[in-house]
Order: sequence, then C-alpha cells, then structure tokens
Amino acid sequence: MKLDRREALAALGGAGVLALAGCNPFRPKLGPGLALTATSSKDPDVRFLDRFGFGPDAVQLTQIKKAGREAWFERQLEAPTGEVPALASRLAYLEIENLSAWDLRDWPIEDVLRQIQLSAVLRATYSPFQVRERLVHFWSDHFNVYARKGLGGFRKPTDERDVVRKHALGRFGEMVSASSKSTAMLLFLDQQASTARHPNENYARELFELHTLGVDGGYSQLDVMEAARCFTGWTEERGIFAQVGSFQFDATIHDTGSKTVLGTKIPAGGGVEDGEAVVWLAVRHPSTARHLAKKLCRSYLGPITDVAPVERVARTFADSEGDIKATMRALFREYESGSVAPVVKRPFDTVVSALRALGAETDGDGPLQEHLEKMGQPLHQWPMPDGFPVAAEAWTTSLLGRWNFAAALAHGRIKGTSVPSLPDTPSQTVSAVFGGGLPEDRARAIASKLGQAPDRETCLAACLSTPEFQWR
Repeated sequence: MKLDRREALAALGGAGVLALAGCNPFRPKLGPGLALTATSSKDPDVRFLDRFGFGPDAVQLTQIKKAGREAWFERQLEAPTGEVPALASRLAYLEIENLSAWDLRDWPIEDVLRQIQLSAVLRATYSPFQVRERLVHFWSDHFNVYARKGLGGFRKPTDERDVVRKHALGRFGEMVSASSKSTAMLLFLDQQASTARHPNENYARELFELHTLGVDGGYSQLDVMEAARCFTGWTEERGIFAQVGSFQFDATIHDTGSKTVLGTKIPAGGGVEDGEAVVWLAVRHPSTARHLAKKLCRSYLGPITDVAPVERVARTFADSEGDIKATMRALFREYESGSVAPVVKRPFDTVVSALRALGAETDGDGPLQEHLEKMGQPLHQWPMPDGFPVAAEAWTTSLLGRWNFAAALAHGRIKGTSVPSLPDTPSQTVSAVFGGGLPEDRARAIASKLGQAPDRETCLAACLSTPEFQWR
C-alpha cells in the first residue's frame, strides 16, 4: 500500500467528520437539555437487544421478556446457516448471494457494491438471529476489505459469504484460515505481487497486528518479514479460461528457504504449507486470545476500565481453542454480572435500530445507503485494514447526518423506505422508538419536549434525534 495505515488514518481525521452544509430543524426544538450525552438508563432488556443485536423490535422484545435473556441468548447461538423464509424472499433477487467472483467478472463494480450494501441492511434489519448479525458486523470490520480497491469489490461477496458469515459463530482459527485464502483480502493487501525476490509484507503485518496478536502482541519486524516470505506465491487464479478470482498457490514465485516465525522454525522446501503454518502459529499465540477478548469486550461491554473481564473472556477463548460460541457465553456472563458502559451507535446502528423500532419497510437500496454515506459509514468502503472506528469521538464530531436521516425517515423522503404508521401522540412516539424502555420520568420529559413539534413527522424525527437513541 502506498500510504502507511497510521498516516492515512491521521490524514483522514476519523470517520466522524461529516459535512456541515444544510440546516437542522430539530435542535432548537430539543433545547440545550437534550445535548448528546451517554446514558445507561434504558430498560435492561432493551439495552441488551441494543448491545447484542441491532435494537429491539416488538417481536423480539416480547420473546425476551417471556423467555429471559439467557434462554433467548442460547437460542440465538444456535442460529441456522440459512435465513428464515421472509428474509430469504427479500434477498432472493440479489445475484451476489449465489455467484462467485468468476461469475461477477463482467459486472459493473457499482452494481456489485450496491448489492453487498443492501444485503447487509436487509439482514441486520429483518433477521430474527440478531446475535449472529451483530457478530457478522463485528467480524466484517475485524477482517475489513476496502471494496473499492482494485478488483476487491468483485471478490468481496464471496469473502462476506464464505469467510465472515460462514464462520461468525464457528471457530476463530478456521475463520482466519479462510480469510488468509480470501482473494478479496489478498488483493486488498497486495499479496498477488509478493514473490521470493520481492516479498510483500502487507498481509503478514495485518495478520499479526489486526487479525490475531494485536499491535502489542509480542511479534517483531523480523517475524513480519519471515512470515511475508512464507506467504510468497499466495495469489489468485487469473488464467484466460481459469476460475478467475479463486485462490491459487504459485510455487514458481514461492520462497522455498527455511524461515523462523514467532520462534518456530519452518523448514526449507515447503510450499503452501509455509503460509498455513504461520496462520495457525498466529491463531494459537497467547496474545491472540487477549487481543480478541479486548476487542469483543469493548464492543459488547463498552469502554474498558477494568481488565478482569478481558482476562476472563480471553481465558475462555484460549481454553475453548477459539470457539466463538463459548467466548460469547463468557461475554454474556460479564455483561450480566457487571456494570456496562454506554456505547455510541455508529451510523449503521442508528439506521438499522430506527428501522427495527418503527417496523419500517425498506429495500435497503441507494437512497438509504446515501444517508449512511453522509453519516460517515458507507458500507465496505473503509479504506484501511482496521475497519470503521468504534470510539465515540470518531462519530460525534457532527450529528447533522443523523438528524437529517431522522427527518427524512419520518417525513417519508427516503425512496424505498417507509414507516407504516406514525404514532399519534408524543407519548406513543417515545414508546415506539424506545420500546417502552425509558424510565417514566425521562420518557415524560422527552414527550413534553416533543409536544412542541408542529406535526407527527417532526415529533418522530425529534425523538429519533434524542441523546438516548444515539447510544446502545
């Protein structure tokens, strides 16, 4: 890559720097008392659905009230591979659901990217398996691929299906192994240009720094260089009549000498097994458990102030050999036993949670995606390997995009997306948006503010713009 990742991050200044053009019709009505602040006052079941899924809808809130969080969570971990019929019918017309990179070779890249993006919205909004969908979102960020770089966009549907979604609730090592042979990932990190004479370090570095051990995981520059030698020859098939876009090992450009990675000698004369050995050395390294546990805790428990939960989740991850279900159970126990901090919603969370709360109908297509882009999170278009940021500071520089989305949704100005019926009163609006999850005094205060709105549409938009709705 031409730019160092950290240099590029610094140059961009974070994803939360949104356009400041236009005006917001709601802020004066909300008043200074409703400035964006963290809050943890929601009903525990509503907050749980916010944290482990994409927010409550009427059906799942009823299920969890009846069964209890632990029973509901256990059923979620047994999510089937496929989709329920209602969601499958929404996805049925998307060709990317079944086609390979070879099949997509003559498509316009904009069509491929559009289908990946709207597939993500439809699944997050309508899947009853919310724990799986939240994890898919997490892993897609963890193994981020910038879909607009080179041919990566054509390979991304396969990566999303056969790497992220397939292994989201499986074993971490198998997911890393699948990712290491994903041509979307390899092309994104320039692995096709890596030869014995000129080994490219990009994939080896991100494997250690982002996918497994973490930046402070105890590897050295020499480890990166030796691992890069192991991955030489890992490329994609590009023959005239071949399956273009599939993984290929080219022995003619592989470095067959001996290497030493993470203290383990890899003998001379190896082939594709050299890189495979590196993947599993990284997966099984003690630092990987802690790196993954730290990221998961930050996502599900909030900003970390106590290392004990991280250590316990890491121990479960290591003892179960990277079993993601076991690790999620450990996270669940930490969530239930501790005091969790609020986590700011990223734009995708804001959009999907609003659609779910209101029972909205959406095709997930361009007009809705435009709002995500204006809010700073165009799906699969984060240009660095580390995925969209999670820190609240990255998303709260400007809230204008969120407010404009709320106004457009409430007033029916997003083509392909609609709210079936608007609540009649401010109190009903608060109940619909928050699933009845706010304390009574706070719900009354918000409803009182919303009573100043001139119509139901403005009332709903203002409610979606409250600070309580910006946190999960």
